[in-house]
Amino acid sequence: MRRALVAGNWKMNGNRAEASALVDGIVSGLDGLDAVDVAVCPPFILIPLVAERFGNGAAVTWGGQNMDIHESGAYTGEVSGHMLRDFGCTYVIVGHSERRTLYGEDDALVAEKFAAAQRAGLVPILCVGESLEERETGRTETVVGRQIDAVVSNSGADAVADAVIAYEPVWAIGTGRTATPEQAQDVHRFIRERIAAAGARADELRVLYGGSMKPDNAASLMAQPDVDGGLIGGASLKAADFLAICRAAAA
Repeated sequence: MRRALVAGNWKMNGNRAEASALVDGIVSGLDGLDAVDVAVCPPFILIPLVAERFGNGAAVTWGGQNMDIHESGAYTGEVSGHMLRDFGCTYVIVGHSERRTLYGEDDALVAEKFAAAQRAGLVPILCVGESLEERETGRTETVVGRQIDAVVSNSGADAVADAVIAYEPVWAIGTGRTATPEQAQDVHRFIRERIAAAGARADELRVLYGGSMKPDNAASLMAQPDVDGGLIGGASLKAADFLAICRAAAA
């Protein structure tokens, strides 16, 4: 049986005081969450703080929101996977919709980042998803399949099965809209079947939902057989909301 994962993506939010208060709030509510893996992905500059606070025995892991494909060198402003590992990161998000749309990251670059993350000993959280126009024109599976195939072609199906995939309906991120549980399940099942069709065992692959999951919809989304947790944006910035989603996953 797959173990649920709830990962908070803080995006470009927080300062030291806010991050400390958020970490304290999460730690105070971890009792009873032994059945779920909990992770947070803060901005790069806050990773040392998170590592120090969660590194004292709290059952929470952490990761980066992005990384460069190179190990080191003259790449001003970039952070490598090995740097993230040096600060105890377990995960790194690759291919987030905001990286694709705002910073022009295409499927080929995302595939390279995925491979570089695994070489550095990180578990990639590979984000895939379609825009509203792509959904309304019936191209959801075409788009999501293309995004997955790029990584499979570069790293192999087994490598993808060893990672985590997050389905992000782009039309539901930061808009207050959410895919219905049935819509989410349809795409999550498609993702698992795509990996299986590529020749890997996909029954243990964790597929997270990443489109405006909140405490009031988390239980219904995670009740679906192929939804294994969530990649949480705005709700991860409030400890009570984040913990409520974790409890829904644990249930």
